[in-house]
Amino acid sequence: MIPGGLKFDINLSILFTEVPLTDRPAAAAEAGFGAVEFWWPFRDAVPMDREVDDFVDSLAAAGTRLVGLNLFAGDMPAGERGVLSVPGREQEFRSSLDVLTAIAERTGCTAFNALYGQRVPGISPRRQDELALENLALAADAVGRIGGTLLIEPLAQGENGQYPLLRAHQVLSILDRLETEAGVFNARMLADVYHLSRNGDDILEVLTTMLPRIGHVQIADVPGRHEPGTGALDFEEIFRVLAEHGYAGYVGLEYRPSRASAQTLGWLPATLRLYHPSNDERRS
Repeated sequence: MIPGGLKFDINLSILFTEVPLTDRPAAAAEAGFGAVEFWWPFRDAVPMDREVDDFVDSLAAAGTRLVGLNLFAGDMPAGERGVLSVPGREQEFRSSLDVLTAIAERTGCTAFNALYGQRVPGISPRRQDELALENLALAADAVGRIGGTLLIEPLAQGENGQYPLLRAHQVLSILDRLETEAGVFNARMLADVYHLSRNGDDILEVLTTMLPRIGHVQIADVPGRHEPGTGALDFEEIFRVLAEHGYAGYVGLEYRPSRASAQTLGWLPATLRLYHPSNDERRS
């Protein structure tokens, strides 16, 4: 049983990949979803205007609302997991922020996930961390001007190269540094229960004790990263804790479907797939 107060969106960079990217909002809408999220939906940091228009138009045509978007993260299919801590990629990353905020202004999206980047051989972790702090502050400022929240995510060890953020406390340390050293107060943790569980965090403890610093939640079962009910996680308890502690954000479906995407959604009632406008939108 899923508490009625929760709301869900679907990640269309990992689900409905049976169809081209710009057809996925329509596929999600047909499955009853009103809210969607994406990883960076382009190959390049600065795509052609036509690519951006096609992406935004596909959302509008399907009647879906973009509620989450990853910042440019490099070549994800090739294994990259962010560039913001990688020396030499500063201009590429910073140029992409203009594209990101333009999309946000056209879609109303306010949640933006910044993958940290992997360790680079021959470059000191301290140098990379200082660059990351600088770029995160720039990104937070850019999305803050449109009322956005910057998200920072731990990733599963052994699946994402030499990605240094593995546990929730590591992200909280970065959030603390952003606040004290850069005056950034619109950054939060993205708590993906799959990644955190794989790395040994107690999910219920994280959600109970750290919820005020969590800006978005994503779900997939462990160990296969498939839909809820295919692994070992107790999602009924996870959802109960989120509801009882007043989590007001979206729960993003970010799992690898074990079969055709539409066939893996039976666990989620249709009434919980609808788009839920924010309080600000209700007042407008």
